[in-house]
Amino acid sequence: MTSQSGKRSPVPRRTVLGTALGTATAAALPGTAHAEQPAQTARGDGTGPAAEAGRSPWTLHDTMTGDGAWERFLRDQDLLWARLPTLWYEGPFLGDGLLGSMIYQEPGTHQVRFTVQHGRVQDHRPEFGSGWGTCRLPVGHLTLEPAGTVTAVDWRLSLWNAELTGTVTTTAGTLTLAALIHDEVLAVRVTADGGEQVVWTFHPEEAVSPRRISEAPPAGYTPHPPWTTRTASDGTRQVLQSLTGGGQTATAYRHTGDDLLLSVGHSSPSGTAAEAATLRSVRRAASYTALRRRHTRWWHDFYRKSFVSFPDQRLQSFHWIQLYKVASASRANGPVMATSGPWLEPTPWPAVWWNLNVQLEYWLIHGFNHPELDSLATTLRQSQEQLMANVPAPYRSDSSGIGRSSDMFADRGVGEPGTGAETGDLTWALHNVWLSYRHSMDKSLLRDTVFPVLRRAVNYYLHFLTPGSDGRLHLPSTLSPEYPVVPPQDTNYDLALIRWGCRTLVESARLLGIDDELLPRWQEVLARLTPYPVDENGFMIGAGTPYAQSHRHYSHLLMVYPLYLVNWDQPASRDLIAKSVAHWHALTGAHRGYSYTGAASMYAMTGDGDTAITYLRKFFDPAGRFPCRANTHYTEAGPVIETPLSASQSLHDMFCQSWGGVIRVFPAVPSAWADVTLHNFRAQGAFLVSAVRRAGTTRFIRIRSLAGEPLALRHGLGGTPTVLLDDGTPARTRDLGEGTLAIDLPRGREVLVHSGSRPALVIAPVTVSEPGPAWGLP
Repeated sequence: MTSQSGKRSPVPRRTVLGTALGTATAAALPGTAHAEQPAQTARGDGTGPAAEAGRSPWTLHDTMTGDGAWERFLRDQDLLWARLPTLWYEGPFLGDGLLGSMIYQEPGTHQVRFTVQHGRVQDHRPEFGSGWGTCRLPVGHLTLEPAGTVTAVDWRLSLWNAELTGTVTTTAGTLTLAALIHDEVLAVRVTADGGEQVVWTFHPEEAVSPRRISEAPPAGYTPHPPWTTRTASDGTRQVLQSLTGGGQTATAYRHTGDDLLLSVGHSSPSGTAAEAATLRSVRRAASYTALRRRHTRWWHDFYRKSFVSFPDQRLQSFHWIQLYKVASASRANGPVMATSGPWLEPTPWPAVWWNLNVQLEYWLIHGFNHPELDSLATTLRQSQEQLMANVPAPYRSDSSGIGRSSDMFADRGVGEPGTGAETGDLTWALHNVWLSYRHSMDKSLLRDTVFPVLRRAVNYYLHFLTPGSDGRLHLPSTLSPEYPVVPPQDTNYDLALIRWGCRTLVESARLLGIDDELLPRWQEVLARLTPYPVDENGFMIGAGTPYAQSHRHYSHLLMVYPLYLVNWDQPASRDLIAKSVAHWHALTGAHRGYSYTGAASMYAMTGDGDTAITYLRKFFDPAGRFPCRANTHYTEAGPVIETPLSASQSLHDMFCQSWGGVIRVFPAVPSAWADVTLHNFRAQGAFLVSAVRRAGTTRFIRIRSLAGEPLALRHGLGGTPTVLLDDGTPARTRDLGEGTLAIDLPRGREVLVHSGSRPALVIAPVTVSEPGPAWGLP
């Protein structure tokens, strides 16, 4: 995740203010009003048009319908603290996709720090590169200053309410607190007992790149002017930070009675708009109680969209915390997540990293059935002019790209193949947007983002592909992130992305009914592109460059995962996959947390759940060099958010996979997990999958079609399965072999699949068989 300097591109900067990033609306987001979904569908509990007409012979009994059931279940997943956390990766964290706060001890004191950071607060000087000139900028922090010395804390971070509650006990008395973030307002209520008192101080932080912990600023870099303060007529205080490159950050806060309300705003190019916006936000919030009502309503509706339960308490809790975390860090109408999300701390990586981090950050939202969190797709749709400007001038008429790191506007130049540049990162990011399309079947997303941007990203490659003496098309030297050798020709990272890109363009043109003039070229590339370089150990880094030293990335294995171009359904590929993954991990020393989550997902593809969980547990081993931390966050040389989120995707890959046009239910469940419940797990093709596994056997599968796409189901059931539509009639099926059925399932309908006599169709939490301590500092 090293940074390189970038130059200003000739693209106007977008206006940034409050909660507006460009002009996105809910109707333009994946899975919302523009998605090709039925106006009326059978609901996830087995009700809907068919059942209401009295025709449904089966109904799922969902025990997770009421607030009480959800509150009891999620309470068991909460994070707890019995002692004061001293570091950011030990403490509670709050967020609403924009504003973020981490809570831990103010260093060297008996005070409690509430960090105050915001995902839109950044510099606007591209001439100094993404590490300094367009980096995220710190805002400040609050301190809660007890009169006495802290002797104990008793805190709970409630997932159900997205709220921190508890007490701080001191030598003088007790402070009782509650805190949440909603609508870009941090709200904290604190009451004092005994000899304690409530004292708050806001500490603005210098608006300078957090990268200064690892290097000096570049030549010519000038500091921003100092902040100023003012007090409004109603007593609201403000800290105003003007920026040298234009724009303003404003923080407004008011302490009234027991309540403290604080809001952060950022505007650019306006140097005054943020000031007015933060005042409005604090006044609109009114009080802790008023804000909490809106806040809990949003979160309670949010969680109900899907459900998963499995018997390992520590991992089950971790999994639900990641859903809370990604919803705290991202919303579709907000900025793409930077490496630390909205919780900025000193780091060498205060920007968006495009060569692995951003891709891993978003995978889990699909299975969890939360397309409304996809700020990556929003960002790429809104940044198309900038992506064009990122490529060298001779190619801007038909190409797009992005360099390794950028700001939230994707402003970062990309080098040319042949110079050893890292050139494939935009294409990989577009694979994420393709996944968003496949899970929603929203053709507007395909038409307006995937197809036009991918067409230009692949075009950039096409300028450099040249035929060799073997008649194959070859790529000049490019970098395989982040393998530390002279970049080779025919890098596997890029070959995999070119193949995936051309296949996807051919398929997208067909789906959109576009007779594109480049169709013959894409087909020619697929026919003539040189094979992946391999040797006796499996996939190489590139031509003439074996995988010969430990490598944390799996950039040379993208064709295996997540692209699935080379996969376990191809018997001739199995030996190559097995030895490639084994050799990747046989060379040790450079592996990081996502090296283990990546391997876990690759073994899940092979159906080996026990090996998959063995690799995943390496990420949770406290004896490892880079383990998951006490609050489920993760750090290397600085905070990075992607690895824990990718660990949740590894769990998803054990429970349900949907690549290659086939939905695989319970494909790689570890043998120790006899019981698993899935409900409304979203799969490619816009299907909602519910399934129950008991005593090591799949009891039933219910699938609901949102878009009427072809359904192929690898069910894992023994014997001859019964397949019933929601009106009680047998579904039309075709046996595709290897335990896979093609099922005719119309849009808006549901199908039930089971073996033997009909089992109890109950959606409920499973019994924990592997107890574990709560996350936090219990």
